Amino acid sequence: MSLILRCKVREMKDFASFLDDMARTADSAYVTAMSTMTAAERSADIGIGGDGTPTMYLDQYIEAPVLDVIEKFGANVLSEEVGWVDRGSAVTVVLDPVDGTANSAAGVPISGFSAAIVIDDIVTEALITWLGTSHRWHAHVDDPVVRRTSGRTRLDGASLSMLRPRPTTWEKWSRLAQSAERLRVLGASVIEGCLVADGAVDAFCDPGGDIHRIVDLAAVSLLVEKSGGAVRDAFDRPFTFEPDLTLRWSGVVAAHSDLAEEIAGLIRQEG
Repeated sequence: MSLILRCKVREMKDFASFLDDMARTADSAYVTAMSTMTAAERSADIGIGGDGTPTMYLDQYIEAPVLDVIEKFGANVLSEEVGWVDRGSAVTVVLDPVDGTANSAAGVPISGFSAAIVIDDIVTEALITWLGTSHRWHAHVDDPVVRRTSGRTRLDGASLSMLRPRPTTWEKWSRLAQSAERLRVLGASVIEGCLVADGAVDAFCDPGGDIHRIVDLAAVSLLVEKSGGAVRDAFDRPFTFEPDLTLRWSGVVAAHSDLAEEIAGLIRQEG
C-alpha cells in the first residue's frame, strides 16, 4: 500500500456509516423483491456468478444497488456474484449481499447481508444483518473481546447448525448430528455464524464439503472472535483474501476453540 493510501485509510476512524449504507440498500431491495415478485421470478436462473455457481435473479437484484454504493466510495469489491472488482484502493469490501438466496427465493425469510472491510489482508470492520428484520451484528478490529457465546467446550450436549448433507459429506454429517444434542439446518451461513456469536447456538459448520467461500467467512470471523468464539477451517487451511472465489473452505464456527477443534477432528476423521 502506498504512503498516500495509508494516510487516507488512517484518516477514516471507521467504516460504520459505509457499512450501514450498504446494509440499508440491500434491505430495501430485499423488501421490495419479497413484496413484489413471485417465487419463480426471484429464483430465475440468470447465469453463472463470480464464484462459478448459478446466480438467481434475487442475487443480482439485491447486489446491483449495493455495488453502486461501493463504487461511489471507491473501494475494491470481492463479491459472490460480480467476483473481483479492482479499483486500486487500499480498501476491499468482501461482500455477500444475500446469503441464503434459496431460502428467500422460495419465501423462507432466513437470509443475511454480510460485508467485511479488509485492509492489508486484515478484517478491520464487519456488519451482518438479517434481511427483512432489525437483527444486526457489528464488530470492529479494535473492539474488546466480550464473551457472548455460550462458552460450550464439548459437542456432547451442544446445539449444532450445519449445512445440508451431500453425498460426499453424509457420513461426517451423520457423525456430527449424532454427537450433538440438537441440530438445525437454516441454510444461511452468516446468520448461523451470528447465532453462535449470540450464544443462541453452540456451533455451526460445513461438514467437510468445502462449500464456504471467503465471502461466507470474512465478516463472521471478526464478529465471532470478538464474541469470544472461534472460527477456523476444518482442515487447518488459512483464510485468505485473494481475488479468487474458486477457493473453498469447510468453515467451523464455535463458542470456544476447544469445541471448534472437536468438530474439526470429527470432520477430518475417515470412515
